[in-house]
Amino acid sequence: MLRLHRAKRGENPAGSYDEAADVEQRLIQHVLAIIFMVMAPVSSAFSAPYAAVVMDARDGTVYHSRNADTRLHPASLTKMMTLYIAFQAVERGEISLDTKVTISANAAAEPPSKLGLRRGQKIKLRYLVRAAAIKSANDAATAIGEAISGSEKAFARRMTRTAEALGMKKTTFRNAHGLTNRTHLSTARDMTILGRHMIYDYPDYYNLFSRRQAETTVKTVRNTNRRFLSAYKGADGIKTGFTNAAGFNLVASAKRGRERIIATVFGGRSTASRNKRIAELLNMGFKRAPSSMNYVKPKLPDYKYSANGGIVGKTTRQMTAVKKSLRPKMRPSDDASVVEQVLNELATTSEKIIVKVPKIEILKYSAIAPKDKTASPKARPSRFLSTTKPTQTKTVARLATQAEGNWTISIGKYQSQGSAERILLRTALAEMGTLDGASRVVKTRTTGFEALFKGLTRERADLTCRRLHARQLACILVAPQ
Repeated sequence: MLRLHRAKRGENPAGSYDEAADVEQRLIQHVLAIIFMVMAPVSSAFSAPYAAVVMDARDGTVYHSRNADTRLHPASLTKMMTLYIAFQAVERGEISLDTKVTISANAAAEPPSKLGLRRGQKIKLRYLVRAAAIKSANDAATAIGEAISGSEKAFARRMTRTAEALGMKKTTFRNAHGLTNRTHLSTARDMTILGRHMIYDYPDYYNLFSRRQAETTVKTVRNTNRRFLSAYKGADGIKTGFTNAAGFNLVASAKRGRERIIATVFGGRSTASRNKRIAELLNMGFKRAPSSMNYVKPKLPDYKYSANGGIVGKTTRQMTAVKKSLRPKMRPSDDASVVEQVLNELATTSEKIIVKVPKIEILKYSAIAPKDKTASPKARPSRFLSTTKPTQTKTVARLATQAEGNWTISIGKYQSQGSAERILLRTALAEMGTLDGASRVVKTRTTGFEALFKGLTRERADLTCRRLHARQLACILVAPQ
């Protein structure tokens, strides 16, 4: 038609044919380009490299491996490390699950899968954790990293250092969500190691990975791994991942009786084929695993963090002079300001203190002996003996020497029993040298829940309080009754 039209206009049919052919060729090129774009994700998934590991979670024995140390794209398996650090930060008091995180433009702009967070929106950390673990939400993962380390880049550096401390020798992270980056790489072995640490290091949080769905303030999220969790006997986690470059990845764990197996697959061709392969690997593990075995739990990473969460080196304990003592130097007084100061120190923790301070009497003493006899403590007047009822918050610290081993220290009162228990656990972990063997007790008071360590000698109780004061935390000695 084009040649006939131009021939009628007196144009050269031969020349017009070349032009028509050129137009036709361009149309074909555009169609082929569109077809290529549509088929690219499928072909990429099919061509993603395959790797696998089967490990006995009880002692780390590897029963099967293939390309286990080949550096590949982990995809959303990355979020296991993001969540590991989030649990770590909560346990260390760097952040609370109830901390409200302000969503940045960077987090809100992350591509799917996502929770649908908006720039400037405020949401509690616990809901971000649920979304990242269950829905594999990229915006939630980025928001977690920014809340803990200030920026996603700083958080990625912490992720890589944490991986190194856990023994993940061939892993480097560049973001919190796992979307493809040329140098954001891991291995099937490293991800299996991380999955094992997740189970043993944070057992109180691990159950999150087995939930089929969970509520957030934005919407109900459904587990990306729910099909496998429902289909395989004993399966209880942990994380899926998919990108074009990675294929369909999965780290899965299952427990049957005393046996627990972890299996990892990189480069699956589809969700169905990946799940089928991971089931075969887990079956292999249960078949090869002995029915009884000694548990050899992985060691916690040997490092500590600076104030901004950066790793500064291995943990060492040094006895050094205290530059600033927060212990009151005043002698016995009727003024309640001493107790008010101690409770203000408690406010530096991540939990909210709700104690109302009554007017009480406390005998304070100096760690340094006085130079003159006139300043030495006198016999305790009867007015310093406690006469309060058990339901009141009045506490008396006395210089008594009786009932060695029955001293108690109080580290504050909190809104809930759970808050008090978490503070006790954090303090026990931070002061294992002085609190080893002490009983952690939460007493219900009319004004809240009091966190106590019982069963200490006078010397250990005093040393613990001095160490806590040096860290600008409060501690009140309670003598045996």
